[in-house]
Amino acid sequence: MNTITNHSTEHGSHPPMDHQHEYTEEELLLKLEEFGYDPAFQDYYRRCIPFHTYPAPGLLIAIGMVDYALELLSAKPGEKVYAVCETQKCAPDPLQVIAYCTVGNHRLRVVPIGRFAITMNRPSLTNSADGFRVYVDTKKLGPYPVLEKWFANSPEFSKRTMVRTLVDEILASKRSILSVQKVRIPVTQKVRWNSAICKTCGEPIPEKLLEGDRCAGCGSLRYYEVIES
Repeated sequence: MNTITNHSTEHGSHPPMDHQHEYTEEELLLKLEEFGYDPAFQDYYRRCIPFHTYPAPGLLIAIGMVDYALELLSAKPGEKVYAVCETQKCAPDPLQVIAYCTVGNHRLRVVPIGRFAITMNRPSLTNSADGFRVYVDTKKLGPYPVLEKWFANSPEFSKRTMVRTLVDEILASKRSILSVQKVRIPVTQKVRWNSAICKTCGEPIPEKLLEGDRCAGCGSLRYYEVIES
C-alpha cells in the first residue's frame, strides 16, 4: 500500500518556518510597496497567501514566476491557459489562484520532478503548443546569499534568524533569479472515453485507467484499507 508522507527533498522544500519570525501579511504588503511592486502584483499576494495559509518563501517566488509567464504569453488572469508545474511544493498554488489553472479543470498538471519550475502555454488545436518554462536559475542566486542557502537546503540557513532577510532578498531579486526557455509541449486533444467497472471494488472508472481488470485504487495507487464497522 502506498503511504502519504510530508517529507520531501525538492528544491525550495523545507520544514515549516517558525511563523513567529515571519513578516505578518500587513508587513509583507508594506514591503511590496517599499520594493516598488504595483497594486496588481500586491493583489496576487493578498489572494495567494490565505489560499496557501501562510507566506511561504517558495510561494512568494512562485507568484513572481506565474506573473512572468503570463506576461511572456501576453495573457491576462482569466484567459484560458494551461500549466505544468515541476514541483508539488508551493508553486501549484499561485497557478491556481492567479491563472485559474487547476487539476479539476484539467489545465494544471503537476509532475513531481522536484525542480522549481513552471511551464505555461495557450490552448492549441494541434498536437503541440509552444509555451514558456520559467525556473529558478541557481547560477543567478549569488547576489542573494540567504536565498541561495535556503534554496540549497543548506544547514547554514537558520529559519529562526534568517526568515525576514530571506523574504527581503526574494522581494529584492524580482525576476533577476529567473530564467526562461521557450518550449514545445505535446497536446492530447479530448477524446470520448468508455466507462469500465473494477472487478475488485465494483466502482466505475474510465476504461483506459484499468490495470488489467481492476482500478489503480485497488492496485498500484491503493492508499487505504476499509475499516469494517
